[in-house]
Amino acid sequence: MVIYLVFAAVMVGLDQWVKAWVIAHLAIDQTVRFIPGVVSLTHIKNTGAAFSILEGQQWFFYLITVVSLGIVWYLWKDAGRSKFYQIGLALILAGTIGNVIDRLRFQEVTDMFQLDFMNFAIFNVADACLTVGVIMVMIYLLFIEGRQRR
Repeated sequence: MVIYLVFAAVMVGLDQWVKAWVIAHLAIDQTVRFIPGVVSLTHIKNTGAAFSILEGQQWFFYLITVVSLGIVWYLWKDAGRSKFYQIGLALILAGTIGNVIDRLRFQEVTDMFQLDFMNFAIFNVADACLTVGVIMVMIYLLFIEGRQRR
């Protein structure tokens, strides 16, 4: 169980390191090519969620953080579940904590990854953790656990 919490902590550290690097090296709204044609780094600030929804509604995001405590509880409670499921939960926890650190420190989140091959929201490591984690948990609950019960 501890391994999943360590994994989450490493992902939070990576998220905070990338955000600190972007803040130190790129001006707001500055874009630099990272992987040409695939992804650029664009330094933006976001007071909302993806696509700036709920912009300025910090109370909502603090409330969501409380949910992350429930995720930790599930990590411990469901110790017997698959590694796939627990990695998904650890990613959700890491993403939640990574973004709440920014909200508590700056009242906004630093985003930086811009996909060059499609029009998509600019995101950060924590956002990627949340997205991948939710997909993993949904796959597990919908397709793996359901088949195991049959």
